[in-house]
Amino acid sequence: MPLLPERTNALSFDCYGTLIDWESGIATALQPWLTRTGLNLDREDLLKRFGAVETIVQSETPGLRYPLVLAETMRRLTRDAGSPATDLETTTFGNSVPDWPAFPDSAEALARLKSRYKLVILSNVYREGFAASNRKLGVEFDLIITAEDVGSYKPDDRNFQMLFDRLPSIGSDRSRLVHVAESLYHDHGPAQQFDLPSVWINRRLGKSGSGATHPPVGVRETEWVFPSLASFADAVLADEPR
Repeated sequence: MPLLPERTNALSFDCYGTLIDWESGIATALQPWLTRTGLNLDREDLLKRFGAVETIVQSETPGLRYPLVLAETMRRLTRDAGSPATDLETTTFGNSVPDWPAFPDSAEALARLKSRYKLVILSNVYREGFAASNRKLGVEFDLIITAEDVGSYKPDDRNFQMLFDRLPSIGSDRSRLVHVAESLYHDHGPAQQFDLPSVWINRRLGKSGSGATHPPVGVRETEWVFPSLASFADAVLADEPR
């Protein structure tokens, strides 16, 4: 019996947190400010502060391009911490997405999954930033939708609605789609509202809290949970030789 519904012919992916290690990227990009100010904030505290502020910025300004969202998030985060960042620091942080690393298993797992499924990106960033990340992932996606294309940020329904609307262009539809993501708040909550099957790649397995992601409210744990994209690909493609 196949792991996913037999009709499945497309997988949509969140990118940052699922394919790209955004928590490491964020922490690294904020480090120069921490070093300059001498603040003693550990990584988990820093990520929690980021997640709380970023969600507010995105909800207040849904049409703002992601580099400006990041810059404003850092501006508020550092002000709240008592050591405001400089304009150069916020701008540099805003432009840091292309430097964020891919998870070590992402490229190989995506290449394997592409042998069976259409691959789709539904990401909360901007086109140019994703293009830089895609070079690290090394796979050609069949459809790419960013927040810049939609004019809003997940978990807004509009992002998923555009995904559904564009699936016919790649020979699929929402009844043949499974969503794959790390964030319960940004992705699995909306997927559950749309009755869209989803797979949780729990990159934070063993860690407390929700890291750089806003804590989920009223989101059920998904039927399928994997600690990595590689383990998901192994399970889905178990009938194929490595």
